[in-house]
This record gives sequence, structure tokens and C-alpha cells, in this order.
Amino acid sequence: MENKHIQLFQSIWTNVCRYILSAVFIFSGFVKIIDPLGSYYKLQDYAEAFGLLWIPNSMLLFFGVLLASIEFAVGLFLFFGVRRNVSTVLSLVLMIFMTPLTLILALTNPISDCGCFGDALVLTNWQTFWKNVILILLAFWLYKFRKLIIPFFTEKTNWIVSLYTVIYVVVLAMYSQRYLPIMDFRPYKVGVDIVDDMSIPEGAEEPEYETVFLMEKGGEQKFFDVEHYPDSTWTFVEAKTNLIKKGYIPPIQNFSILDIETGEDITESFLTKVGYKFILVAHRINEADDSNIDLINEVYDYSVDQNYPFICLTSSLESDIEEWSDKTGAEYPFYHADDITLKTIIRSNPGLLLLKDGVIINKWDHHSIPDEYQLTDSLDKLELGKLSKIDNKETLLYVVLWYFGPLFVLFGLDLLNRRRKQK
Repeated sequence: MENKHIQLFQSIWTNVCRYILSAVFIFSGFVKIIDPLGSYYKLQDYAEAFGLLWIPNSMLLFFGVLLASIEFAVGLFLFFGVRRNVSTVLSLVLMIFMTPLTLILALTNPISDCGCFGDALVLTNWQTFWKNVILILLAFWLYKFRKLIIPFFTEKTNWIVSLYTVIYVVVLAMYSQRYLPIMDFRPYKVGVDIVDDMSIPEGAEEPEYETVFLMEKGGEQKFFDVEHYPDSTWTFVEAKTNLIKKGYIPPIQNFSILDIETGEDITESFLTKVGYKFILVAHRINEADDSNIDLINEVYDYSVDQNYPFICLTSSLESDIEEWSDKTGAEYPFYHADDITLKTIIRSNPGLLLLKDGVIINKWDHHSIPDEYQLTDSLDKLELGKLSKIDNKETLLYVVLWYFGPLFVLFGLDLLNRRRKQK
């Protein structure tokens, strides 16, 4: 009798571990796979923190997508109980790799957030480490008692579930790589009023920031603040905004539009200007994709005809901006902004934003920029000029149905087949 109770406990606890691990892996893999550039930027932070800048960016991007895909697929395998040996081994290997890494991050703190849940859920490095300690214990148990995992499907249909899962994950990764994330967890999502989200509520303690500029002259590099911005003999390298004193932290921070020549901050005057305005974002213009530059130039020509402001925000050197202008025929004005902020605003280089007053009306990656056939009238008369309807809950529902719908049908057929054989 005692052995039966122990076996029952082992069976129940094994499947509890299985669902906990599957939920974490599915969530972690999904939020990263739909935002591959976000994972890529985080891996760049890792590479910089650990002195691994020699790793090619293409390899970092590939590894980020691969890791998210494996996490997502392993989570789904665990949920359905298919490929029990493969899924339990991979889950254990992932945790054996991630747990010591997050301990190093917690002790050294080279980056503030490991990015394990993308932008959907931000944990401190110590929170991430203790989370991984729990998960690695669950993964060890699950690996040891993997034969107790109760599968949803029979062995004959396991291969269909596995194949469909791999295809689904690959297609989702490829789509997310080409277009903007299907769900946006960042502060600059469509519908956000940038001015309001930069504001401090009345009575709240305000944080203090300092913007400094790294300038170069005669091979010497030096930081300057706004009050001591140097003359034109110095060449701009980059701008950084540092938090000096904590206070109420608004959702949007470090957003500033700076005149390249004078360093003047025109953020407020630009955002509070009534009406529509376009912002082209190219965080590093020397790395920007110019395959759809004709569409960008068409939008600029349209904005000039309609008297809509059009600017380009970048963190690039003036020499890179000049090279881009010569190569693409760009006539729009350029302004400087923080590199990290620009990568947060839109996951495309370049990407285009449409604002009305200070509200983000729409966002386009460089593959989806509207063309002359869509820009046939003033924006107040076009669908493009209306607030884009993006609902994360609705999007998530479609994602779930596309995956679980076919498998629900397969499960029903599998169940009927089992019952038929039992008769």
C-alpha cells in the first residue's frame, strides 16, 4: 500500500513538474520568438559584457532565434507529452546552461535584465537566478521520472504532433524575423501618447537625467553635457542619457530629439505640434536595409505635398548619414536620438512611425511601408490616418487557435481510434 502511495505521488508530481516547466518554456520561447531582434539586441549586450564582440552579428541573431525556437518547441512537447526523452533532456540541458549563467549575471550585474522573458516580463538578475534554481530541480526530477509523463496522443500520432510543432515554430520565427512583432510589449506601442507617457504625475518625485555627448577631435574623444556642447570642429560620435537620481519612472524615458549641429533638444516642440507627422527610425543607418528606400522617399514626397513634418532619427555618425543620403537620395532632415531608445521604438532598421499630435497612430517595418497607391489623399481621409486597431488578446487568440486547433482535431480522431480498438 505504501509503495502505491509513493508511485501515485511520483506520477502526480512528475506531471505537475511537466506542466510548470512547459508553461515557463512556452511563455519564454514565445515572447522571444515573436521578437527576434529583441533577443538579438540582448545577446549583443551579453557579448559586450563578456568581451565577445568578435562574434558576428548574424551568428548572434541566428542563436537568438534558435534558442527561442528550442524553448518554445520543448515547452509544447512537454505540454502534450510527446518526445518525452528529447524534451526532458533538452529542458535539463537548457537549465544546466542557464542557471550558472544567471548566477554569474546576478553576482557581476553586467546587464540589468537577462531578457529571459523578453520585454513581456522583466526580472532582476537575482530573481532570474532563483527562478532557474527552482526550474533546474524540476527538470532533474522530470528527466529521472520521464516515463511517468502522461501523453495526450498515442505513439502512432506522436510524429504528426512533433512535425506540426516544428513547422509551426519555424514559420512563426520566419514571419517574426521579416515583420514587426505580432504582439508589442514595449512602451512605444500603437495608441501610446508619447508626451503623456513621458510626463511625471503632479506631486511625484521627478527623476534626474543627464544627456552627454561623446565627441571626437584630432583622434581625441571626450564627453560634453548640453551646457558645454563644443563647436563645429568636434565630430559627434554618440549620445548617452544617464539616470542621476531615481524618482517616479514614467513608462517612456530617454526619448529625445536632438539637433545634430547644435545639440538643441526639440522633443517637446516636435511632439506637441498639432497634426500628423512621420518619424523614420534608423538606429544605425550604416546597417540599415535600403532595399525599400524608394517607398520611404515616396512617403517623404507625400509628406512634403501634404505639409506633414518628416524627420529621421538615428544614433549614427554624421559621415554615415552623409553616405546614406548620397546612396539613397534622402532629402529629409536627420536628428540624433539614443541608440537603445530607437531600437526599443521599432524593431526594424529602418522603420516608420506615423504620429498624430503626440500619439503613435501606426508603425511599419521597411517591408510594409505604404506606397503611392495607398497615399492618395490627406491622412484624415485615409484609413492609414486612423489609429491602427491592434489587440494583443485577439492576436494571442489567433496564435493559439492556429496551433491548438488542428491538434484538437487530431486528438479527437486519435481518441476515437483508441475507443474503436477497445471495443
